[in-house]
Amino acid sequence: MFKISLDKDKCIGCGACSAICPANYEMGEDGKAIVLKSPVEILGCNKLAEENCPNHAIVVEPLTEEK
Repeated sequence: MFKISLDKDKCIGCGACSAICPANYEMGEDGKAIVLKSPVEILGCNKLAEENCPNHAIVVEPLTEEK
């Protein structure tokens, strides 16, 4: 499982994430990105969205299981 985080303060609303990974990102009424699903089981295009975010507003990290 992977946790997808989005820092709205860093998001500039460029739309790169929603263009690269429309299954998990869309642009909100405020012009900033919205993460549709987190956590996700399969990383898919989320890593590409993170890598292509110009302001590093998206963070993808593995969820660790606590024992």
